[in-house]
Amino acid sequence: MPTIWVDADACPKAVRDVIIRAAERTSTPTRLVANHQLPVPRSPWVQSLSVPSGADAADNLIVERAEPGDLVITSDLPLAGDALAKGAVVLTSRGEALTLDNIRARLNMRDFMETMRASGEHTGGPKALSERDIREFANAFDRQLAKMRQA
Repeated sequence: MPTIWVDADACPKAVRDVIIRAAERTSTPTRLVANHQLPVPRSPWVQSLSVPSGADAADNLIVERAEPGDLVITSDLPLAGDALAKGAVVLTSRGEALTLDNIRARLNMRDFMETMRASGEHTGGPKALSERDIREFANAFDRQLAKMRQA
């Protein structure tokens, strides 16, 4: 069975809760990776992995350990690109599927927006996570889990 890897530092708690419930329900190995220890239920399926503070420490661990067919949950586009290159499947915390077909355009837009911000432009951040966003994530996540179980 593939493993679910969660970039947990930036993953909203409501989304982490959906992931944990699904991991328990489907007996899917799940690793929440963060720069600090996260509270998780006692479970043979869910584990919190704490990495040292530092730029990209959690990302590096996920990329190092992810296997082809694993599911990575992240909104970090460089991490998503690296995970896709290793053959992992990637969903954002809003349930958007990132693929080898769309990651390059997303990275280019990210770089463009960083350039705009560096020049003093105020671009704003992502909108707050809504109940609808959580439902959309849960639905996309359940569909992906079903695909993983069929493989």
